Amino acid sequence: MARAPDKLALPADIAEALGLLTRLPLADHSPRGAASAWAWPVAGLIVALVAGGLAALLLGLGVAPTLAAGFTLTAQVALTGGLHEDGLADTADGFWGGSEPDRRLEIMKDSRIGSYGVVALVLALGLRWSALSLLLSAGQIFAPLIAAAVLSRGAMAVLMAAMPNARGTGLSATVGRPAQATAVLAVAVALALSLAVAGWAILAPLLWLTLTAIGLAALALKKIGGQTGDVLGAGQQLCEIAVLTALASLI
Repeated sequence: MARAPDKLALPADIAEALGLLTRLPLADHSPRGAASAWAWPVAGLIVALVAGGLAALLLGLGVAPTLAAGFTLTAQVALTGGLHEDGLADTADGFWGGSEPDRRLEIMKDSRIGSYGVVALVLALGLRWSALSLLLSAGQIFAPLIAAAVLSRGAMAVLMAAMPNARGTGLSATVGRPAQATAVLAVAVALALSLAVAGWAILAPLLWLTLTAIGLAALALKKIGGQTGDVLGAGQQLCEIAVLTALASLI
């Protein structure tokens, strides 16, 4: 049976999105859970604007694009508290460290990081750093950062709405499952913001992102039967890499 659409509450939803996906200090607000998922791309926009501002400042001071890209990544991780990176590492450890769904979920819940998680983090950060270095070298700062940030967080809402929670506990279960209309709105917001900054050049990255999200969803369903907060974090990271790589390849 289809869920009724979630009611919108702009200030509360944006505050909830920022409170969930960033470490920015916020005033007290009423929890909205999955109903605020449409605003996740807005949280990504804020992160991208701050990180892009730092990148522009460093480049203006004559810092090499490679170093500026490294500091830009550092700013993104600091603003989000490494939330998505942690999800990627836990997902890699669980998916390839366990032989059955229950064991994989148990590994994903473990706060310790294993070899699969370390490799995933190193590769992910390396790919993001390389793509950003190329983009900054070409003078592209805000457009790729914003497009990657908003589209990857829109994909998180779609993954959360499309798959059941695999564990029944944890952050994803606590937040809840957004209605389809909420996920569609998240995509619409992400597309609008991306088109505003990058124009039709976003079409190729959008294809890369779509294929990445579909691949992760199929893998998650096979490995654990659904999604968790870690899977959503992994989705954000992988989709961000897909968008940055596609944009860098267009230079």
